[in-house]
Amino acid sequence: MKNQALKKYARLIVKIGINIRPNQTLVISSPVDCVDFARMIAEIAYEEGAREVVMNWHDEIISKTRFLHAPDEIFDEFPQWKRDFYMSYARQGAAFLTISASDPELMKDVDPKRIARARNASRKKLREYSERLMSNRNIWCVASVPTPAWAKKVFPDIPAEQAVEKLWKAILKSVRADLPDPVEAWNLHKAALKERVDKLNKMQLQWIHFRNKIGTDLRVELPVNHIWMGGSDESADGIDFIANMPTEEIFTSPSRKGVNGTVVSSMPLNYNGNLIEDFAFTFRDGEIIDIRAGKGYDILKHLIDTDEGSRYLGEVALVPYDSPISNMGILFYNTLFDENASCHLAIGKAYSITLQGSESMTKEELIDAGINDSLVHVDFMFGTADLEIQGLTKDGQKVTIFRNGNFAL
Repeated sequence: MKNQALKKYARLIVKIGINIRPNQTLVISSPVDCVDFARMIAEIAYEEGAREVVMNWHDEIISKTRFLHAPDEIFDEFPQWKRDFYMSYARQGAAFLTISASDPELMKDVDPKRIARARNASRKKLREYSERLMSNRNIWCVASVPTPAWAKKVFPDIPAEQAVEKLWKAILKSVRADLPDPVEAWNLHKAALKERVDKLNKMQLQWIHFRNKIGTDLRVELPVNHIWMGGSDESADGIDFIANMPTEEIFTSPSRKGVNGTVVSSMPLNYNGNLIEDFAFTFRDGEIIDIRAGKGYDILKHLIDTDEGSRYLGEVALVPYDSPISNMGILFYNTLFDENASCHLAIGKAYSITLQGSESMTKEELIDAGINDSLVHVDFMFGTADLEIQGLTKDGQKVTIFRNGNFAL
């Protein structure tokens, strides 16, 4: 890609995604394969007044080597210095950018039990850090750039160099960085999402019911005083930022024990370097009581067995089938993009900010109010072109929210 186009994208991430403040620290977590773009982000962040840009590199090939050959007990350990790294910057008010660009099938030869143990050890040690981000106490953003392995998975029938170029173009289009004025385009996009958010919040829906022809028939109750959100987020100190670039979703938290029925996935899920395909969940009183999967069953089972909360849902998100990313017709094998092409749910931890008054509630009070807690938060997609969504307002009126996969409001 031309350097000018990449700089436009990098500047968009810094100014709109992170919305860096003067004298603020930015922590960038990036694969080593994305070094050039990460350096570009750092340079622009300094131009915009950052106090310091801290690089947190990782190498997924080394990670795979470790999973294959390290002694078994190492996967139950997480170094204290790593926790101190994240928490020291979080407590200073740093912003955190994650560059998401993994090979979707890198870990297919790795024992999923090892991956699950390592993830759980990490999540336990970094729980406070995760909670800070999910409650917007720190600004955070997830964005992406292509790597050859990922690009070849998305576009397997062309040479790697062409695949990377094609994936670059798709990414830039998805984040509106291909437009003459991306910042203004994002302002308009945020306003459009807010208009829908306001409509849903006025309804204070008691429940929403999803149905389609591939087998989804799921009723999801919503907590009293829930809040729909979408587009931009606001940090605890009032700074506007975009947590995911791209974003097309409007989301809230389901009531922890108010989910009943079956939901069938409409896209594969890339989880920890493994693909889970053709899967479905059945819920009773909020809890997953049955799972099936054509591929990746053991990985899915390890996920829902993480803790008590991983058998419940933490997010319900609405994305029209006729949306910019969906209309590209590309399966990205990356949740950052695929979740913005499809309605989706998330297993595990809920965003407490989607409940009015949550900032003054204890963890126990949040759970009593229907807000789920878990070490995990994993999105999966179920939206289709024929998805129908009905809802019941607080006044007892039935409303059609989606018709033929798109908003009817």
